[in-house]
Amino acid sequence: MSLFKRIVVGTDGSESAREAIRQAASLAQMSGASLDVVSAYEPVASRSQKESGAAPADVAHEFGPREDVNFALDGAAAIAADHGVEVGRHPMDGDPADAILKVAEEVDADLIVVGNKGMTGARRFLLGSVPNKVSHHAPCSVYIARTT
Repeated sequence: MSLFKRIVVGTDGSESAREAIRQAASLAQMSGASLDVVSAYEPVASRSQKESGAAPADVAHEFGPREDVNFALDGAAAIAADHGVEVGRHPMDGDPADAILKVAEEVDADLIVVGNKGMTGARRFLLGSVPNKVSHHAPCSVYIARTT
C-alpha cells in the first residue's frame, strides 16, 4: 500500500516552484502517486491590453497571464515526465492558494506540496503567502518544501 495516491503541487514558473515540483515528483515516484499541477493567475487588464495591443489582432488573445500559466504547466509536466510520473494539468484563474486548495479537494488529494517562498512586497502583508494559506486550510497533509 502506497503512502500517497494523489499529490497536488502549485507552480508559478519560478525556480522556487520548479524545486517544489521536483520534490513533489520524487515523492510521487517513490509512492506510485499521480501528480496534479496547479497554476493560477489573476487577470491583469493593463498587462494584457499593453501586450496584446502590440500584437497582430489574430494572435492578440494569446498574450497575457493565461500564457504564463500554460508555460509554467508545460515546465512542470516536463519535470514530472523526467521522474516517470503521471501528471494532470490544472490551469486556473483566481488566487493561487485557493486554486491549489480547490484542486486538492476535487481530486481527493492525499498531499499538497508547496514551496516555502511566499509572496514578496506589500502584497504579501495584505493577502498572506500561498504556503501559509494552504497550510491552514488544506483538506489533506501539506509538505512545505524548502526551495530557497
